[in-house]
Amino acid sequence: MTLHADALGALERWTPPSTDQIAHRNRFVAHLRAQPDGMTRASFPDHITAGTLVLSADLDHVLLNLHRKARRWFAFGGHCEPDDLTLLSAATREAAEESGIAGLDVDPVPVHLDEHTVGFCDPRGPVAHLDVRYTARAAADAVHGVSEESLDVGWWPVTELPELEPEMLTLIELSRARWAQRVS
Repeated sequence: MTLHADALGALERWTPPSTDQIAHRNRFVAHLRAQPDGMTRASFPDHITAGTLVLSADLDHVLLNLHRKARRWFAFGGHCEPDDLTLLSAATREAAEESGIAGLDVDPVPVHLDEHTVGFCDPRGPVAHLDVRYTARAAADAVHGVSEESLDVGWWPVTELPELEPEMLTLIELSRARWAQRVS
């Protein structure tokens, strides 16, 4: 199975939690059906990206990175690479690379979808990242690092978050709820 086929299947099987997420899923599925290269940067101006929000073991903190180019706090994520076999493996790889934490417990089902325009991604002009977001828990003793893509990486109490995009707040809420269901 190709990465494209895996992503299409994962999105077609996914049960969105809200009407806006249904619209995103339909948009992402239509994109993949129309674009054989829709998982790669070659697909311009839209392509699928994969990310992961990392929570602490107790679900009370979120690990965020201060993105070097955007200069804003985000979850971990980015472009799919030729070696990625699945959308989940792309999201897991991105989280490990950007957080410095190996062995994250990644929930295998997407938790949230988001479409956002990025002006610095491609020399041809702005692109739309069709971002499929997963969630993960770090071990209580996990030690994070800062990758070359970030200015900083840090744990934030969910009650004292930095200024975030509204979709990031939704992602945090959905991720905490997902893990609370899994661990109860």
